Amino acid sequence: MASLTDARRLVVKIGSALLVDRTTGALRKDWLQGLAQDVAWLKGAGVQVVLVSSGSIALGRGVLGLPAADLALEQSQAAAAVGQIRLARAYEEAMDPHGITTAQVLMTLEDSRDRRRYLNSRATLEQLIKLGALPIVNENDTVATDEIRFGDNDRLAAQIAATIGADQLVLLSDVDGFYSANPADDPNAKRYDVIDTITPEIEAQAGDAGSGLSKGGMKTKLMAAKTATSAGCAMAICHGVAARPLTALEHGANATWFTATLDPQAARKRWIGAMKPRGTVTLDAGAARALSKGNSLLPAGVHAVSGSFGRGDPVAIHGPDGHQLGLGLSRYTAEETTTIKGHQSHEIETLLGYPGRAALIHRDDMAL
Repeated sequence: MASLTDARRLVVKIGSALLVDRTTGALRKDWLQGLAQDVAWLKGAGVQVVLVSSGSIALGRGVLGLPAADLALEQSQAAAAVGQIRLARAYEEAMDPHGITTAQVLMTLEDSRDRRRYLNSRATLEQLIKLGALPIVNENDTVATDEIRFGDNDRLAAQIAATIGADQLVLLSDVDGFYSANPADDPNAKRYDVIDTITPEIEAQAGDAGSGLSKGGMKTKLMAAKTATSAGCAMAICHGVAARPLTALEHGANATWFTATLDPQAARKRWIGAMKPRGTVTLDAGAARALSKGNSLLPAGVHAVSGSFGRGDPVAIHGPDGHQLGLGLSRYTAEETTTIKGHQSHEIETLLGYPGRAALIHRDDMAL
């Protein structure tokens, strides 16, 4: 089994049923304080932690006196607006005694579909991690509609794990793993300790089994596992009700681990390398040598630009002899790239009229 302390970057998803008492609608403060202890332990061990938390709608509906049954879309959005501020405050109060700075990041499915928003989200999360903060991500239920929703935070957590190159994802849930059948209906259901490959047989065994406060079932958890493992991230499903659920998982609590065959960086490079380029940037000899040493591509090293591409689009990277060196996701449009090519990074704001990022293509967004 994987050890959480071996992870470089860990994403933890917290379900609504763990955070909110389903009878009273109140926040389970004692449980959250235990989770905070786990986060402090992991960060102390050098693990970069990101939380993906449900709970805003569940908290807000109680405050607004909304029924426990399914809510209309506008009711869910209103409940989320009330609940999000309370959820953020609760995390801040739980983490503060451990010296952990919290940051709220609200996202929708469009933020991962649109490359420009994807790059912005990734840059924000990377900067928060670099500064030592604890990002707490939630679906932006106040503006999300049925057409743009992740639909459940299992999928959101997997997408975040892929976005930031996490090597482990833990889904804290109200079940202790993936079973061959619903254990509530079938006493002979078998829990898997490890799943190396998600086969059609495994997919057929996934049934819908969610609590009244969460929308995630085994089908969505399996979808999350596919997303995570294809991005080089191992994923665990485990019971989160323990006072310190991550410590319990580390000490051998029941769980199902889905293994990844690639590391996150290799998986990301493969994903970028398979894209169809929308344009080309041609480098001078110095920039080509810098890339071969693992550096990012700066505007100063580009002497020609072709094609029509937007921010976040894949572009082919050519050496001075016209030979393709690789592919990368551009942080600038074709027009912006043409304007800043051959110039130093500190000149970007003067040339464009607004601040920009120093690198044209960051090394993490490049497959050579």
